[in-house]
Amino acid sequence: MPDSVIITRPLAQAGALAEQVRALGREAVLLPLLEIAALDEQGPLKAALAGMHDCAMVAFVSPNAIDAAFAHIRVWPAWVSLAVLGEGSRAALERHGINDHTATIVSPRDPARSDSENLLETLDLAALAGQKVLIVRGESGRELMADGLRAAGVLVTTVAAYRRKVPALTPALAQQLCALMEGDNDWIITSSEALRGLVALVQEMGDPALVEKMQQQHLIVPHARIAETASSLGLGRLTLCGSGDERLLAALQSRA
Repeated sequence: MPDSVIITRPLAQAGALAEQVRALGREAVLLPLLEIAALDEQGPLKAALAGMHDCAMVAFVSPNAIDAAFAHIRVWPAWVSLAVLGEGSRAALERHGINDHTATIVSPRDPARSDSENLLETLDLAALAGQKVLIVRGESGRELMADGLRAAGVLVTTVAAYRRKVPALTPALAQQLCALMEGDNDWIITSSEALRGLVALVQEMGDPALVEKMQQQHLIVPHARIAETASSLGLGRLTLCGSGDERLLAALQSRA
């Protein structure tokens, strides 16, 4: 059996998965590769949310977007539908009292593909044409959802709700990475940005042997897009499992 399971999600989203990993009898190591921070200026987010009553739909790109937005939302307008990308976002909505009984929530038809492409395929774009849609997202990210909606004639506004960044390479982080590279671990990677950050951190340490050891680690990824990023970075040992924690856990069990 491989050594540890390295969970690279932001810390706020890592705990529940770590408990499930430990329930499988595996050691879970938390290594957040993206730090999530609130924006210094909240004015644009508040203004966009104040105008959502005129929207047909509000789309949230991640659980972080939901948590940041609902810090400013007291009551959800029942006539405005919500669009999310996966089960993690549905769980985040549930924490704020929003579910299929209290609101109309649209998510990708294929739960194994919780991405913008699949969400666009699921949405009734013809019905949204000419209507307003607000996309709540991070400070940086893909434009695919906004571009796809605009191409269908939807009036799209985007607003940033948080920022994310790769952690700085501290001596403690460098020591942890060195130790992890010595084992045969399963790395759960749920973001291309996090994966690029991991490789950059290892390269910053300046030891070619560590880069080679990183390339020998096994990755478990939920999206083909992340698998393509891994391949471009020289990381060929991976399992593409589909979206959702249950699929990540099933991939771990098959490795065992």
